[in-house]
Amino acid sequence: MAEVIEMPRLSDTMTEGVVARWLKKVGDPVKPGDLLAEIETDKATMEFEAPVGGTLLHIGAEEGKPVPIGAIIAIIGKPGEDISALLAQTGPSSPVAPAAASSETKAPASTSAPATSTPTGGAPERLKASPLARAMAREAGLDLHTLQGTGEGGRIIKRDIEAALQTAPKPATPPVPAAPVASSYTDQPLTQMRKTIARRLTASMQEAPHFYLSLSISMERAAEWRERLNALSETKISFNDLLIKACAHALRKHPLLNASWTGESIRIYHEVHIGFAVAVEEGLIVPVVRHADRKGLAEIAAETRLLAEKARARKLAPEEYSGSTFSLSNLGMYGIEHFTAVINPPEAAILAVGAIQPLPVVKEGSIVIERRMQVTLSCDHRVVDGATGAQFLQTLKQLLEEPERLLL
Repeated sequence: MAEVIEMPRLSDTMTEGVVARWLKKVGDPVKPGDLLAEIETDKATMEFEAPVGGTLLHIGAEEGKPVPIGAIIAIIGKPGEDISALLAQTGPSSPVAPAAASSETKAPASTSAPATSTPTGGAPERLKASPLARAMAREAGLDLHTLQGTGEGGRIIKRDIEAALQTAPKPATPPVPAAPVASSYTDQPLTQMRKTIARRLTASMQEAPHFYLSLSISMERAAEWRERLNALSETKISFNDLLIKACAHALRKHPLLNASWTGESIRIYHEVHIGFAVAVEEGLIVPVVRHADRKGLAEIAAETRLLAEKARARKLAPEEYSGSTFSLSNLGMYGIEHFTAVINPPEAAILAVGAIQPLPVVKEGSIVIERRMQVTLSCDHRVVDGATGAQFLQTLKQLLEEPERLLL
């Protein structure tokens, strides 16, 4: 019997996916474990294996179009098997309803399987229309009850809406304004990653009462210490690696920063997993250094380099970008001196790191030039109070100004 393949949930924050590329076409034989498609999630592009074997009878998701979790993306069965009953089940009330919307523009002419059947002619119990057709009609102000569907079983599909729009009377032409009121523009389609960033960070700002604490830290000794370590180590240590190690130490001393708000309690994590923001073409992704407090600087440096490379190639596995308990975002390499970061939910805090720059400071009554760095801690006030956040920053400052403490 033919099997319906649905859009899988490939990450904990994924609500929809995009088939970036089909690796099989209708009519191709498929074995369990064969690569069926490449699916773009909100975090990465992942290869999707066929869960069953047979012949690919139907493709229900167009490349590049978002498809909700649980929506039909393909049907695999025996060669020549009738799948019309399965396709008929993908009506508005079915959990795989979005398939019809995407497949109606993707029906391959070469398919050998009878993916469609002639309409039965019976009156439907309710209006049949694909989700895409419903959306188009709603936007155009069309009454679906006035249209005759040409899809299977009288279903109203995309081409019916397009035909109705061509025959509809044109609205009166508005008067031409005396001067242009807008410049030209380009709408850039949203990627799955950008949609997720927008949704999660909007929720973070709306739900978590943010407050911010800033501190200036001398990086003279840290810079000198890093130079000596890099002269001895094959794995080069960055300032970001020093920050991850220092934050991990400070979180052990101040566990309320390594926590989250559940609504019923404050959840304090026993492990320290630090996420660090990496800029990619579509936005930001946050790989995670797990058990950062237990790792040496060289180990952290090797891991962050590998994770950053995989992030930019969109090849991170789910366990490599999920489960962080604290995050840091470093824009110092862009010359940014100071900024505030939005908390990465469900964490209780995030550290924003500015550029290291030479600045005049007063020491023992004299003005000297010293390399300094400004950091800003964003805190969820439901979990962290001002004094607690300030104490964390004081510990971080001490660790970076006396970096030998990181070895203790």
